[in-house]
Amino acid sequence: MTGAGSTVVFGATGFIGRGLLRELLTAPADDGRIVAVVRSAASGTRLRERLAGEGLPLDRLSIHLFDPGAAAITLEPAVPDVRDVHNLAAAFAFGMTPEAARAVNVVLAEKITRFAAAAHARRLVHVSGYRVGAHPTTPVPWPSRHRRRVYGRLGAYEASKIEADAVVRALAAELDVPLTVVNPGTVIGDSRTGEADQYLGLADLVLQLSRGELRAVPGSRGAVLPVVTVDHLARFLALVPRDPGAAGEAYWVLDDATPPLPELVALLADELGVPAPRRRVPVAALRVLPERLTGAQKETLSFISADTYPTASATAFTRRHGFGHPPVQPALRRWAKHLAAHAPDAPTRRPRGPRDTDDAGSSALIR
Repeated sequence: MTGAGSTVVFGATGFIGRGLLRELLTAPADDGRIVAVVRSAASGTRLRERLAGEGLPLDRLSIHLFDPGAAAITLEPAVPDVRDVHNLAAAFAFGMTPEAARAVNVVLAEKITRFAAAAHARRLVHVSGYRVGAHPTTPVPWPSRHRRRVYGRLGAYEASKIEADAVVRALAAELDVPLTVVNPGTVIGDSRTGEADQYLGLADLVLQLSRGELRAVPGSRGAVLPVVTVDHLARFLALVPRDPGAAGEAYWVLDDATPPLPELVALLADELGVPAPRRRVPVAALRVLPERLTGAQKETLSFISADTYPTASATAFTRRHGFGHPPVQPALRRWAKHLAAHAPDAPTRRPRGPRDTDDAGSSALIR
């Protein structure tokens, strides 16, 4: 070891977290230690066994425990040489209470920012969401009345991610923490294999399609759910702290070549060998009809949009580092095929609670 410092990853066992660990573990050996932060020793053991099963070198990996409910974050064992901090921890579920969503997505994000400040980290990388810029910004702390209104209108997940984005930015500026915010699109499987184990959001739609349960495509003809493969996102995240020019930036990491949703569904139906729905249902109709009739969770509807996103800076970043998005249509096909082959047989729309903080890190539809 060269004393290069440690890269600390919160949310290490989640979908994006494991992707980032794969990227970091295969980086040059002089890149320092990689610290995976988990909530329990059992979770850490499962993570290590899974990575070992993929044939990854684990000599630079160490597992550290933390208590997300503590007033301040301390790692066990301590890490004296923190260099970079990645916050990929998130509670991703629909139907959460505001309190449950805020406990992880806002309060824990604030604690991680303070941890990075106390450690004098070179960079804090905070993973937010591609829709955060679609809503007006309100200075923090949010007044209680404003918080109730936003959480009631958008749902706890989206509202908590928007609030967290504002909290982390303000606190990082106050504490002089070099911050980079990464706003991924819909995170899909590995571009080479399609491998993924997230079954929410757009993945849920794919599974409905594969089972013949998708009767209509939600949204307009121009609606887009922009995607990014997990391996592209992981490479982007790994490179961000090494780039001095990325400090203070916010990057929208998503593929502008993502087909509009009706075309995307037709593409995936072709891959899965099932008929593509011909009907479309406007989002406005889905908002007023009961969920028991439509099967559409109302919290997801604001993500079905024809909006565009400011991807120029992320594109410039990847060009500067010599890589780009893999071809999106083959990646979508591989992902859909993997989902259909490996998803649990249980219905995908049963009620869900928030994921454990070290099991969350991304979503399909709404990161």
